[in-house]
Amino acid sequence: MDWSVVAMGCLLVLLSFGYRWWERAKIRKGASPRQGVRFVSIWFPLLMGLGMIIAKVPHMVGAPFAVVMIADSLNGVLAVTAVLVLVVQLGRRAGSGPSAQ
Repeated sequence: MDWSVVAMGCLLVLLSFGYRWWERAKIRKGASPRQGVRFVSIWFPLLMGLGMIIAKVPHMVGAPFAVVMIADSLNGVLAVTAVLVLVVQLGRRAGSGPSAQ
C-alpha cells in the first residue's frame, strides 16, 4: 500500500511537469497564458505529489528517527503552504470579480 502512495505521488509530479510543458508549448504557439488556473493545474499537483513522496519514503526505507521527523515537519510545512497559497488565490479571484455598484 505504501508503494502505491509513492507511485501516485510520482505520477502527480510527472503530471505537473507535463502540464507545465504543454502550457509553455501553447504559449509559444500564440495562446495567452491562463493565470487563474495556473496554481491549481501546475503547482497544486506538484505540491501534493511531493508531500505524498516525502510522507512515505523515509518510513519505508527505515530512515533514522531524526530524518523521519524532519521529513514529517517538511511535509507539514508543505501542506500549510499549499493551503495558504490556495486560499490567497481564491481570495484574489473573489476580490477581483465584478463590483456591485
